[in-house]
Amino acid sequence: MADTAKNVPRITAEEYFKLTADREDRTELLDGEIVALAAPGTQHQRLVRELSYAIHTFIRTNGGPCEVFTSPYDVVMDDHNVVQPDVLIVCDPSKIDEHRCNGAPDLVVEVTSTNWKDDYREKMELYRKHGVREYWIVDTDRRKVWVYLFEQHPNVVNFYDWTDTIPVGIYGGKLSICIADLV
Repeated sequence: MADTAKNVPRITAEEYFKLTADREDRTELLDGEIVALAAPGTQHQRLVRELSYAIHTFIRTNGGPCEVFTSPYDVVMDDHNVVQPDVLIVCDPSKIDEHRCNGAPDLVVEVTSTNWKDDYREKMELYRKHGVREYWIVDTDRRKVWVYLFEQHPNVVNFYDWTDTIPVGIYGGKLSICIADLV
């Protein structure tokens, strides 16, 4: 195992899956370190459910290869990073196996909770680096949504209020979502 700058042994995704196979708590592997995830609250759960339902309905109506998944669902980004985004869309069926997504989803949505710093920093950079096309951070405290269209403008963030209609970039604006309508 390699050592990080913090001189902490890093584990691989393969080791992570073996170590966490019998655990009931939710975790992620970030830069080779196991990170515990807090149980999401009621508003978080409602928002994830309604957002995934809106996306799923759009996909079923319009067809195509994309699928929507919700946490807990493992996404192997690389050999030292396994995440569980709240909502994700995968449009390349070859990335999906019986257990997880292997590679970058097309769209990732993180609804903020107690691990919110990871969403704004570490995960944002991880998603950008690995080719996620679009990344949303739905901030439940500020009632704002940060939208990154990494494929088009990798260093630009668009800010929306919960009452705004937000176009989903990977669908060219054919799907728009207003968070206030979901909660």
